[in-house]
This record gives sequence, structure tokens and C-alpha cells, in this order.
Amino acid sequence: MEEIAASIGNYVGISAPTARLAIGHIFAFLEKRDAAIGGELIARVPGGREVVMEALAAPRRGLLGLALGGLGTLVGKNQKDVIELTSRLTSMGLSAAQLQKLAKAVFALAEQAVGRAELQTITDTIPGFSKFLWPNG
Repeated sequence: MEEIAASIGNYVGISAPTARLAIGHIFAFLEKRDAAIGGELIARVPGGREVVMEALAAPRRGLLGLALGGLGTLVGKNQKDVIELTSRLTSMGLSAAQLQKLAKAVFALAEQAVGRAELQTITDTIPGFSKFLWPNG
């Protein structure tokens, strides 16, 4: 996982420890969305379970993160999960541009681990997300 976190961190423009935590948050999000596919992904990526456990144990930082997390209760489950993930990542200091790069990098890793069809069963539940990840279909 150290090599993966360093590579993604370099691509996104964040430190390897920050990338590691961000990867853990995204993996936890995917497992929450679909336990079977998310669990398979976590099992197939070396160190996957460890980064998820670290992310789940990490304290939430910042009032904005808490406010956005609370906002999630006012919207549907699909949007609530996305809002919570976004708030956790932005509270770590990631910009919108970094979030986009991070999503593309982590989902490319996930696609390699479980395959596009499996991953797309999760991403298709998030409005517009599959088109963002795979704009050419």
C-alpha cells in the first residue's frame, strides 16, 4: 500500500500519508455502498483492509466537515454517503481539483482490482459519477 499511496499522492499533489488516509475513506465508502464488491476490492488491494481501518478510526476534522456530514441527514442515502465522503476528504485539506484527481486515480485502482462491470454497479448509483470516471462509455 505504501507504493500505491506514494504514487497516488504524487499524482494528486498530496503527501503519501494523506493519500493513504484518503484511499481508506474511499474504500470504506465503496464497502458501505456494496459490501460484496467493496469487500472484494479491499481484499484484493495489498493493505486495503488496514487503510480502511485507519480511515474509520481517524477523527473528523473541522467544522465544515461536521456541518456537511450533518447535511447528509437531510438528503437521500445515495447523496448522504457522497456528502459524508466529500466532507471527510475536504476536511483533510483536499481541493476540488485534488478530489477529481484522487477519484480518478483510486477508481482506476479499483477497476484493476475488481473490474469495471463490478465497480460500475456501485458508481452507477451516484448521479453523473460513471460519466465522470468513464466519459467515453
